[in-house]
Amino acid sequence: QVQLVESGGGLVQPGGSLRLSCAASGGIFVFSCNVMAWYRQAPGKQRELVADIRFGGGTKYAEFVKGRFIMSRDDAENAVYLQMNRLTPEDTAVYYCYSDCYDPLGYRTDYWGQGTQVTVSS
Repeated sequence: QVQLVESGGGLVQPGGSLRLSCAASGGIFVFSCNVMAWYRQAPGKQRELVADIRFGGGTKYAEFVKGRFIMSRDDAENAVYLQMNRLTPEDTAVYYCYSDCYDPLGYRTDYWGQGTQVTVSS
C-alpha cells in the first residue's frame, strides 16, 4: 500500500529547531513525483502550504517561513525533510506530507500522510 509517514514532530521552545521527515513507500518514489510538499494546519485554521519541492529539485516556500525553513529531498532514502529553524508559537500545527505523484498504474494521484504534531511553547 502507498504510504507517506511523517516523523520528527514534538515540543520545542521558541527559537528552537526541529527536523521533520516524510518517508514514502508502497510505490511512491520521491525522485519521480511532480511535487512533494509540506502543509500544516493549526486548530481553527485551514490547511496551508508551507513548502514544496518539484521534480527538477526547485523549491518554493510560503512567505511566513522564508529564511527559516528548508525543504530537501533524499532520493536514496525515498524521503523528504523539512528543517525548521527559529520556530515561533505561530508555527504550532499538525504538519502533513503531501505528494503529487503517480499510482502503480502510472496515473497522476495525490497522497497525504497522517501528520505529525509540532508544538512551539515555553
